[in-house]
Amino acid sequence: KYAILVPHGGDLLPCLERVRSARNTEESTSCTLSITIEPDSRAWQQKMTDIQARYARDGFRLLAVAIKSIPAGQQTIAVGDETNLTMLGFCVFADPPKQDAASAIEALTSLGVTIKILSGDHDAVVSHVARSVALPSGRVMTGAEISGLTDAALVARVDDVDLFARIDPDQKRRIIAALRHRNHVVGFMGDGVNDAPAIHAAHVGISVTGATEVARAAADMILVTPDLSVLAAGVREGRRTFANILKYVRMGTSSNFGNMLSMALASIVLPFLPLLPLQILLNNLIYDLSEIGIPFDEVDREDVARPETWNMAGILRFSIIMGMASSLFDAITFVVLLKVFEVDAELFRTGWFVESILTQILVIFVIRSRRMPWRANRPHNILIATSVGALLAGLALALGPWRGLFGFTALSAGMLAAIIAIAAAYLISANAAKRLAISGP
Repeated sequence: KYAILVPHGGDLLPCLERVRSARNTEESTSCTLSITIEPDSRAWQQKMTDIQARYARDGFRLLAVAIKSIPAGQQTIAVGDETNLTMLGFCVFADPPKQDAASAIEALTSLGVTIKILSGDHDAVVSHVARSVALPSGRVMTGAEISGLTDAALVARVDDVDLFARIDPDQKRRIIAALRHRNHVVGFMGDGVNDAPAIHAAHVGISVTGATEVARAAADMILVTPDLSVLAAGVREGRRTFANILKYVRMGTSSNFGNMLSMALASIVLPFLPLLPLQILLNNLIYDLSEIGIPFDEVDREDVARPETWNMAGILRFSIIMGMASSLFDAITFVVLLKVFEVDAELFRTGWFVESILTQILVIFVIRSRRMPWRANRPHNILIATSVGALLAGLALALGPWRGLFGFTALSAGMLAAIIAIAAAYLISANAAKRLAISGP
């Protein structure tokens, strides 16, 4: 509430405005209601309450205005002066939701994002706003109810309520903390001073360019345009980015585990080094180059439709299953090279290097999606270019005129055909193994 002194003849009028709502925006329209002055009574109080409730149900915010004369010599107002006031009426403010609010909420809801309204407004106003943007409006928890709840009790109930009304800044912060305690990832969007504690408490605090300085300072992100559709677009882009990061981690860890296992096994049974140090470094460099295009890659619809979290057990499972599958076909390559073609050390290194480059790079197009390769989204052109380019570069270095610089030698047509057949069999097996590796327990 606000109280101010207004000169009026020889006296001063303290004009007391009791705010029934949170704010008045530039888009608001206002008017004054004429109310016949009646003696203070229960009937009069009930009449004021009914007027407030009627307008609140239609989404209007009310501000009550009352006056009182005080002596001219009094220059300040104390709490005791705020008695025996004459009610003048209500100022009525209309602050409808933004035109794109309903579509933005629908888009967020379709992505599995639950929307909750935290407001200092009258509970009827909050319910009206919720109905206007197609949110459930049946259950509203007020600040008075929250005041009577311990933090543990609020945690137990916060998931079941989507609308909170007549709450103060600290109660907003408590609600955010309760949601976080329930292991939700919480974003909060606000623009006022009263929103700053909740903005700061959320995982992602969001504000707008027209917000108060305190709200902007507390926010992690500031929307520079009034278009609310950017929220859903941001969620989609974040999930796409996370899905591609997960692809990179899965590919890198499974490849490294498989190579390490194969190298360890080969070192036990071979009388020579399976690969020279320079060849190992070249293999790693070429594989890393092939993955440069992953950040640009497209993702499947299901990767965006629901939120994902880090699952280290799932990543470990994927790395072990896919790494062992890779090592199995490395072992098959070893047997074919040593027993069928009876190669020497130089030919062995060349053959394994070619097989390793083929399987590591081509399997990117198998494990980049949960789906079968021909049913998944088409790989991005940049990923195709980096992968195919790296593969051709690796084969050129191993089989081209510069092969001697890296310790490689020429392979016969029969050996190349055998390596290609092993690589094809591995890709078929990897497509089956990924279903077990990704699904998890």
